[in-house]
Amino acid sequence: MGNMKTLRLATLGTAFAALTATTAMASCPIESGSIRILSNEFGALRAVNAAAAECAADGVEVTLNQTTEHRDLQVAALTPTPAEYTSAVVANSSIVPLMNNGLIRPLDDLIAEYAPDLPKLNQVSVGGNVMAIAFMANAQHLYVRTDILEEVGKEIPTTYEEVLDALAAIKDAGIMDHPFAMNSKTGWNLGEEFINMYLGHGGSFFKDGTAEVSINNETGIKTLEMMAALNEYANPDFLTFDSNATGALWESGELAIAYMWGSRGGGILDEEGSTPEIVAATKLVAAPTVDGGDRPASTLWWDGFTISKNISDEDAAATFRAMVHGIGPATVEANQKEAVWLSPAYTPGAAAEGVAATAQAGAAPYPMLPYMGLLHTALGNELSAFLQGQESAEQALADVEAAYSEAAKEQGFLQ
Repeated sequence: MGNMKTLRLATLGTAFAALTATTAMASCPIESGSIRILSNEFGALRAVNAAAAECAADGVEVTLNQTTEHRDLQVAALTPTPAEYTSAVVANSSIVPLMNNGLIRPLDDLIAEYAPDLPKLNQVSVGGNVMAIAFMANAQHLYVRTDILEEVGKEIPTTYEEVLDALAAIKDAGIMDHPFAMNSKTGWNLGEEFINMYLGHGGSFFKDGTAEVSINNETGIKTLEMMAALNEYANPDFLTFDSNATGALWESGELAIAYMWGSRGGGILDEEGSTPEIVAATKLVAAPTVDGGDRPASTLWWDGFTISKNISDEDAAATFRAMVHGIGPATVEANQKEAVWLSPAYTPGAAAEGVAATAQAGAAPYPMLPYMGLLHTALGNELSAFLQGQESAEQALADVEAAYSEAAKEQGFLQ
């Protein structure tokens, strides 16, 4: 079965009440060592990385690789000695392969020396060791255009059934042919959309206490049918849609309802790339429930930084200090709208409303199991044929289970 990992972070539903702690900033500037950061690419992380880089004195090497392909690069990049990067910025799912392969180091000693007042809220503990420092919360949820809903006489939807009803009214009124979008790009994004919707339906991914997958069932079929029903109102290119694509569609006024990451809210609500009318009518609300369930069809996430194992202690200390500085109060205060920051310097605003509402409504954390990534990959690779009308839901789910089971046997999770 492999070694089961349990990750603990203060629940995000209580996080907003916990942001009154104080954070000690690591001392800057840093006079020696090398700082090499691999991360995703969006506004909040650009701000953190830039602030971390500012901490380096002359002669200290700083390398930033900010890319949407970071998940595909991280294991290979952290495996050599020395590792290509001294820090990988991760989320709930992307930390698991790094831990499974022993590629990141415990941070307890670095915290004790350089950030002893770091709130427990930010410390991601695994088996008694702090393995990551979380600095922002995230979830996918609804973005709605209140002006368009008013035009067709619809309330802000709280269920996916109400979403479909509103989309039908918008299309029937001739306002938009493709009023909806979600991040349904084949691969990781598509797998994540299934996971969110399946949890909303109350589904369990594995047979209790095992790594044996169990999604080719009535819940899995209902999940795919709802995804297909929603994408009837999306542009036919929906299997190419990632966060950059859906955000651009929203800002250009081509969407009335979208299901997007909360971390994109600041960019969408700012004064760049859109019109004042669209921004004024945009509201970020909780992820909907589905099929009579009471749990939002979404997953709660954190983003945080890790420190590579296969690097010198000098580089580890330099990078830790730089990253603690990067997530410090100055960064948060200057970038309030870019994220739901897990920081006492953060004042939740309009861009945080969707994440906060989704957390408070009881959305589940992303499943933190060592083999969940294998299922996520199989989902992302195997579901597009169903959504293109090329095979049945049952066949698509059977394909997912077969692909997952083969990978899980290769990695020793299944016999």
